[in-house]
Amino acid sequence: METQFNFSPNPLEKFLKKEPLQFTREDIISYMTAHDIRLLNFRYPGEDGRLKTLNFAVHSVDYLNKILTFGERVDGSSLFSFMETGSSDLYVVPRYHTAFLNPFSEIPSLEILCSFFDHTGNLLELAPENILRNAYQYFCNSTGLDVQMLGELEYYVNSATDSLFQATDQKGYHESEPFAKFEWMRKEALRLIAECGGHIKYGHSEVGNFTKGDESFEQHEIEFLPTRPDIAADQILIAKWILRMLADQLEVEISFAPKITTGKAGNGLHFHIMVFKDGRNIVMENEQLSSTTKKIIAGILDLADALTAFGNTVPTSYLRLVPNQEAPTYICWGERNRSALVRIPLGWSGQKNMADIVNPNQQKGKNPLENNNQTFEFRVPDGSADIHLVMAGLLVAAVHGIKMPEALEKAENLYVRGNIFHTADFKNLNQLPASCFESAERLDNKNDIFIGSGVFPRMIINHTIDKLKNFNDINVRNEIAENKEKERELVIQYIHCQ
Repeated sequence: METQFNFSPNPLEKFLKKEPLQFTREDIISYMTAHDIRLLNFRYPGEDGRLKTLNFAVHSVDYLNKILTFGERVDGSSLFSFMETGSSDLYVVPRYHTAFLNPFSEIPSLEILCSFFDHTGNLLELAPENILRNAYQYFCNSTGLDVQMLGELEYYVNSATDSLFQATDQKGYHESEPFAKFEWMRKEALRLIAECGGHIKYGHSEVGNFTKGDESFEQHEIEFLPTRPDIAADQILIAKWILRMLADQLEVEISFAPKITTGKAGNGLHFHIMVFKDGRNIVMENEQLSSTTKKIIAGILDLADALTAFGNTVPTSYLRLVPNQEAPTYICWGERNRSALVRIPLGWSGQKNMADIVNPNQQKGKNPLENNNQTFEFRVPDGSADIHLVMAGLLVAAVHGIKMPEALEKAENLYVRGNIFHTADFKNLNQLPASCFESAERLDNKNDIFIGSGVFPRMIINHTIDKLKNFNDINVRNEIAENKEKERELVIQYIHCQ
């Protein structure tokens, strides 16, 4: 155990010799006292998805104890447009397990994520973070199962064109330096995210790269390890903040926007799901996809068009969801199929020890590790996603599928082998919305499922529908096809969405 904590990149975990979920108020005070840290920052996402900040200059242990215990007041109407100014006071209360040392601050400071509470001292029902917490409890209580999730965060780096070692257009997948100019920036981000408590699977350069005049655009991805849904959301929030801070220091542009230009790869935000029963991953059973997984997939497919209201929230989202761009357009699923809406990736379900094949000197039979890491992947959301709401929606959809009497039949009917567009009857499949306006209509048609779950307050659903319809973008694809200047305006307008 001692070795485990010594290896941790998280300074708090290493010092306290505890996993973050075990952190207490006293632990935070102990760490700050021992390291002479006198600045504390509360962090919490607003409606725009960006982390907001409330700074504290700590002058005594008593004061530190007080703010860690009671939190502080904030103006909710300035953070969320669905809150009225007449009754907008909220509390922000720190979650101790999220504490991390600010890697950018010249003056040592501790950051800690907060939850929103209303004037009665109860968790704010309308806060996206609390909606996700309720969705997780709803899933566990309704099914007797547990669930873990992870995100794949894609982003573009925009810089001045370098004439040396130019990468091949739209061939950037897993490219290396010197052709991947910002590999070193990605590696620095991985290091800092890990120090801030993030658990990362890997990072790599992605397909998208192109040059436009004197500007170059290069795409990267960071994928996390599966964990509890609320923690998975926290990791993405902190990672976005770190990447933007690095970009600001380096004076380059970074964007998670769903589309930078038509005809080039967009930024997705795919989510993987793992389902557990009695601590065992049951996505696969006897080397076959389990009936539980198929039911959940059926539920996700049934609500997929409505889920775009949370996962694809700006007009440029619907410039990404077009054929032949490795983004889904039709509502179906498949194995190892990147054009499917839900994909079953490779999951080490075979019995061969592949490492022994290429390492003949390795002593045979010495493989104590179990690699039961099979997931299934929802490929629709993009960088504009409201992270908490789309994850909450996926959990509601999972329960919906498990309860659907015809779920297994639906899953069988919507399974596609191979490339969707090479399938004779792919045009019989239902399509995803083509605009924010259409997405709002799909959510409106299925709002009873989300509200009926008890997870989504009616006000949030109505607010989401109104916000999407106000874009009035029902003809956005045709408009930008006829007017490239409008495309550029749209891209710039939503370059820093969420």
